Amino acid sequence: MTVGAPVSIAVIDYGAGNLRSIRRALEAAGAQVTVTSDPMVVHRADAVVFPGVGAAGAAMDRLRQLGLVTTIGEVVAKDRPFLGICLGMQLLFDHQEEGNTRGLGLLQGRVHALSATVKVPQIGWNRARWLQNAAGYNEAEEEDFYFVHSYVIEPDDLADVVAVTRYGEVFPSVVRHNQVWGTQFHPEKSGPAGLRLIAGWVDGVRASAATTRERVPA
Repeated sequence: MTVGAPVSIAVIDYGAGNLRSIRRALEAAGAQVTVTSDPMVVHRADAVVFPGVGAAGAAMDRLRQLGLVTTIGEVVAKDRPFLGICLGMQLLFDHQEEGNTRGLGLLQGRVHALSATVKVPQIGWNRARWLQNAAGYNEAEEEDFYFVHSYVIEPDDLADVVAVTRYGEVFPSVVRHNQVWGTQFHPEKSGPAGLRLIAGWVDGVRASAATTRERVPA
């Protein structure tokens, strides 16, 4: 992990998600973490984490009630790092097969159910294989992470796929487009492998924040 100026990370609290574990993982990587549902706090953070669980429609309804849909769009438009975890990753995309719901539409693609040929939901450890260097991992590297999900993403741009996993089909388990990131697995529940990924992502947040501060006139 790179040692440098502290960075502030807002973890979105919309009434669901494994907030305590993700907070601990981010703090272990040297971040200053605020768990919040306040749009103004989210706006001020150097980066944002959205740890989603549950149903797509209910999650989107709650984000709208809190005024966070617009806020998230504004944060991404300012090119601040944004990480969606599990359902939070799926909601980065637009069409959600679950309930025929629209997500945040930050990335191009859709979300569909896992194949009926496998046990659904997938719960437990599975292997991710990196297709490109990202978040502390190198291309072709493989590691096991903890998954809990019934749906997977189908991005329009395959260049956005950082890592893939096989469970009935091969699906993206990590995506990245500019500063928007997503992990289908739960890094905060994935032991040392997950902590390594979080540390790598926070290093990227630190570099992004330093660049932003250099552009701001004294």
